[in-house]
Amino acid sequence: MTVTELILLLIVAGICGSLGQGIAGYSRTGCLSSIALGFIGALFGAWISEAIGLPEVLNVRFGDMNFPIIWSIAGSAIFVAVLSLFTRRRVR
Repeated sequence: MTVTELILLLIVAGICGSLGQGIAGYSRTGCLSSIALGFIGALFGAWISEAIGLPEVLNVRFGDMNFPIIWSIAGSAIFVAVLSLFTRRRVR
């Protein structure tokens, strides 16, 4: 994997993590957390889709690695929704 492919992968993961946060309605994190959520969402979403038997809808290939866009967004939205249940909201 080249440096350009890695940078593109991080950008796509950040966008997927941000979309997952937007769907779940939780936006207390920054750019690095969105990237991490994109990767966690990709792992979680791909695992769920494989367990249920759903097909891979949209994959982007970076070098020798496939990145599932749809399952990354869905997985990060589910992960953020579960995460928001365990965190306290600040009272203003």
